[in-house]
Amino acid sequence: MATLQGLQRPARPAAGGIASSRLTRCGAPIGLLRPSRPFAAAKPLGALPQQLRAAFGSSNGPSSSSSGGGAAATSSSGGGAMSGACGRPARSCGCDGVASASGRGAAFAAAPPALAAPRARALRAAAASWQHGPSQQQQQQQHHHHHHQQQQQRPAAPAPAARAAAPAPARRRAPAPAPATFAAGAGDDGLLGRSPDFVEEATGWRRRWTVVLLCFAAFMLCNMDRVNMSVAILPMSQQFAWDSKTVGLVQSSFFWGYLLTQVLGGIWADKFGGKVVLGFGVIWWSLATALTPIAAAAGLPALLAARALMGIGEGVAMPAMNNMLSRWVPVAERSRSLALVYSGMFIGSILGLGLSPHMIAALGWPSVFYVFGSMGVVWFMAWRNWAASTPREDPLISPEEQAYILANTSSSNKARRIPWAKLLSRREVWAIIVCHFCHNWGTFILLTWMPTYYNQVLGLDVMASGIFSVLPWMTMAVSANVGGWIADTLVTRGVSVTTVRKVMQTIGFLGPAFFLSQLSSVTNVGGAVACMMGAQGFDAFSQSGLYSNHQDIGPKYAGVLLGLSNTAGVLAGVLGSLATGYILAHGTWADVWRVAVALYLVGTVIWNLFSTGERIFD
Repeated sequence: MATLQGLQRPARPAAGGIASSRLTRCGAPIGLLRPSRPFAAAKPLGALPQQLRAAFGSSNGPSSSSSGGGAAATSSSGGGAMSGACGRPARSCGCDGVASASGRGAAFAAAPPALAAPRARALRAAAASWQHGPSQQQQQQQHHHHHHQQQQQRPAAPAPAARAAAPAPARRRAPAPAPATFAAGAGDDGLLGRSPDFVEEATGWRRRWTVVLLCFAAFMLCNMDRVNMSVAILPMSQQFAWDSKTVGLVQSSFFWGYLLTQVLGGIWADKFGGKVVLGFGVIWWSLATALTPIAAAAGLPALLAARALMGIGEGVAMPAMNNMLSRWVPVAERSRSLALVYSGMFIGSILGLGLSPHMIAALGWPSVFYVFGSMGVVWFMAWRNWAASTPREDPLISPEEQAYILANTSSSNKARRIPWAKLLSRREVWAIIVCHFCHNWGTFILLTWMPTYYNQVLGLDVMASGIFSVLPWMTMAVSANVGGWIADTLVTRGVSVTTVRKVMQTIGFLGPAFFLSQLSSVTNVGGAVACMMGAQGFDAFSQSGLYSNHQDIGPKYAGVLLGLSNTAGVLAGVLGSLATGYILAHGTWADVWRVAVALYLVGTVIWNLFSTGERIFD
């Protein structure tokens, strides 16, 4: 009977006893209620009100009670070993009346039967007062109750003989370390954001969306100012009597300045913040764009200098943007946000290539440079008022969103020192650099030479060349966002980041390689446009592969890493534009496409051998 006594259902106690007769799997009564949801804000256990800490057992360490023959009530704030309701380790007994240590930072064992109901009531009352604050009446009741307990618990003075015989008091234990902090929605990895809807209780527009959209607008202007020369070069070459080599020189002059500020832009962004650097870049290249017609009238050297100055401004855009998004966008939203921002470049190409022919026909070729340049000034005013380099520096962000972003971004601090030797010693970094070169060779040829291809090979005029050049960029804008959604969905469902990056970039290499290889045998407008659309559409998957990888492997140095790799990409643009002009002077367009296809294939092999999605720089 003694062995069965512990398994019998206890009788309903008198007032103040156990409120429920339900048993755990091992026969122990449930004494504490499991919280139905995590705390709404990060608060340390020491900040709990007195009655809540009393209900939990103790805030300074384990507390035990022998009354009622119950097991000791234990509390752990470091995720350590805990006891179940029966006194056994929680993982071995499986009591469902005790919260798990994993992912919550603390758990509380069931109280002895005589104390379970009072502790449960105290737990509920204390949780309510912690959320809303106690009323004045509750504060008075707590004060009188606490004073009454002190009077009852004060022991009577012992007799002189007993006082002499009493043993020396035991040494008081040192206080336990400060309790762990509860993080809102924290999971096993200690990060917020497993449930962003819970953390961000307030509804409405998010500040990070404003930053992403402003970056999107900046990249839209970036390509509008870049591709307008691709259309304007046709009437300009007729007016100034330029041959193919001179056209190639003018097209490549932009990349001279663009090459200079790639690494510098990353260093400046990581040191001073992305807001300052990106704002400087936009206002700089906008002024250089507006000065282009004046420089062209002054002569070829002045035009080359103006285009190089424009490249200096645009060169800081990608590193600064990458720095901004690494600090503003949570990991689970990274691919979609980057895809949206980069799709701004594609939409900018659409607008630049679509509007430029009409503006040239109506107002002359200088108008595209004046109008597009002035739009950057408008953007700068919005950027100055509505953007911040990090969530910590933003006075308009809500505390809930700030906490969510800081806990779900890999780094929110500016890099103080750049470990160049460490960065350049990793093959994963060199994989990004080499593959960026291979990718940009074909991309920049299409960006700068597509209208010329339509004009020389297909016989289209300026208006038709500009219109048909828009269609591939429209495809690119759509597929970039589709690829970003697919990549984030795969990561959310448990596919490793490395696998996702390799798959997306492989599509971004092999797709363009296939369609460009078909251009050699296509002689009609419809087939050529279809191949261009296919090449650009699959190329956009690179936004969720190569272009997202900098933030994966080194979020703190994302700007510098992108500056390094984009330097190689810009070098590909310079060499590709010059090589295309040289090849066309001595060969055919088929030779141009063969070189681009070969580099796409080389990039595919290197990427799949050496790239990774794991963080390698802290």
